[in-house]
Amino acid sequence: MKITHNISVGCLMRPFMLFVIGTIATCFIGTACVDAAGPPRMKRADAFLGIHFDFHAGEDCNRVGERTTPEMVELVINKVKPDYIQIDCKGHRGYSSYPTKVGNPAPGFVGDPLRIWRDVTRKRGIPLFMHYSGVWDYKAVADHPDWAAINGNGKPNDKATSVFGPYADTLMIPQLRELAGEYGVDGVWVDGDCWGTTVDYGAAAVSKFCEQTGAETAPRKAGEPYWSEWMDFHREGFRSYVRHYVDELKASHPDFQVISNWAFSDHMPEPVSADVAGLSGDFSPDDSVNSARFAGRCLEDQGVPWDLMSWSFSRKTRKQKPAVQLMQEAALVLALGGGYQAYFKQDRDGALRDPVEMDVMAEVARFCRERQEYCHRSVAVPQIALLYSTAGHYRESPRLFHWAGSNGVRVLRKALTEILRSQYGVQILSEHHLKGNMSEWPVIVVPGWEYLEPDFRDELASYAKSDGRLMLIGQGPAKLFEAELGAKVSFSIVLVDKVDDAFPTVLKKILPEPIVEVTGAKDVDVSPRTLNGNLSIHLVNTSGPHANAPDGGITEVKPVGPLTISIDLDQAPKSITMQPEGKSLDVTWANGRATVTLPRLDLYSILMVIP
Repeated sequence: MKITHNISVGCLMRPFMLFVIGTIATCFIGTACVDAAGPPRMKRADAFLGIHFDFHAGEDCNRVGERTTPEMVELVINKVKPDYIQIDCKGHRGYSSYPTKVGNPAPGFVGDPLRIWRDVTRKRGIPLFMHYSGVWDYKAVADHPDWAAINGNGKPNDKATSVFGPYADTLMIPQLRELAGEYGVDGVWVDGDCWGTTVDYGAAAVSKFCEQTGAETAPRKAGEPYWSEWMDFHREGFRSYVRHYVDELKASHPDFQVISNWAFSDHMPEPVSADVAGLSGDFSPDDSVNSARFAGRCLEDQGVPWDLMSWSFSRKTRKQKPAVQLMQEAALVLALGGGYQAYFKQDRDGALRDPVEMDVMAEVARFCRERQEYCHRSVAVPQIALLYSTAGHYRESPRLFHWAGSNGVRVLRKALTEILRSQYGVQILSEHHLKGNMSEWPVIVVPGWEYLEPDFRDELASYAKSDGRLMLIGQGPAKLFEAELGAKVSFSIVLVDKVDDAFPTVLKKILPEPIVEVTGAKDVDVSPRTLNGNLSIHLVNTSGPHANAPDGGITEVKPVGPLTISIDLDQAPKSITMQPEGKSLDVTWANGRATVTLPRLDLYSILMVIP
């Protein structure tokens, strides 16, 4: 079913009018109302649940806004009750889906759809964010080849702008200022940014590189002199580009909130170095559970509010995912303390593709809200630190910002799967997390890295000599710690050749008494965490064919159990309650461990331990 003008305005507008009347009645002089048209809006840093729409407008879009109505926007808000909404405004093709005066508008509009989205969300107190393609802008580079990154063959890239060129100052920043000033939107989610950035053989980039390094020319492939420096030069170029547009927007519109998709994440495992409002990414539309497991753990310790986005449909089949499939994906994010959003497509005129999809999202939203007070902003209890080496990854990665093609990441992800199947708490951490803090983790795992910075390598060796337990996977780490492995002095180092069937047995030897032990099912991710000073144990049922879902999607996640859960505590707890079910569990206390039994785990439950 498609939204049309035949929708009963009275049915949809009656609750809205009551809401507006109530809002006006409470918006007295001196209150925190943002403006006379609506209540205050939540900052993105405080948000928990969102919904995202985009359609990457192109040359085919000549009736944009024809079916965008206030009732359509109200339907989204009333069903989903999101903390924020993100909608399309400029996709990778470079055409804007609103009648911009400074950018490249789509060929045709019926009215101004962005005004409608903004007016309704403002009146309802819902923040509105823009989906805006950053580095990737096909239209900009077609019209202005001098803005494009130059490929190794000397030709302009047909997708990527140069982070050293005039694109940001000439188009991007003016357009974001138009959105902030003329439309009053709350912020932007910049897509196609770090992962769209490519090496640039343009004269300006090469000249700057040679000036900085003393190289006579730019290298052409891995293994040539200055290759690592060439790649790092572009990484710093991207960081500078992001800092530039973020700072420029803050200078002109201090309340405008900027997020660069996948910046400082699994694509870019490094400290946050730009004043972004949060971190975010859209994880894989297929094999999404494994993608969320990895991506979430790369974001949770970055010290910045974060969320992850599901695709609500499969890229493989193009079919809508059932609600329970999205719930399972959401659970992996919530169990790590993050916020969650899901992506639904808009039609080529910008209208909702199918309003029935909002019923699916409404179910997912209820599932998330039921758990919000028990999970949002929870913090991991240190158990196993799985090293995602910034230095090692950047040395071997064939791309500027992505994990694909990195052997160290390949080994890391295999290790992550087995650690989770062995039901240990695990964090993915980089050098900037671990330096000076290694003693917090009982075990540190070094998976496959062939290069580590010497001072960091030495700190890991000292950790292994001072009661820390270091696990090395593969010949790369073995060579790095060759001296320690062959030394007569005792180091607590375990070397395994690869992640195989024997890997869980080695884990058990290296961490025999984890803070939480679970028996009764293997397909349960276990995350020991703290929230408001209290211990909480997050249990996610990961059973089912999520790595290769059937064409119709996953319509059922079968419960697992009964589960026996043993928790290492300093003293017997006052209570252990299963949430959001609100069920108080019988506790057995012996030998410093509290034990409870769950008859079944449906999908995602949290054990709240009250000392």
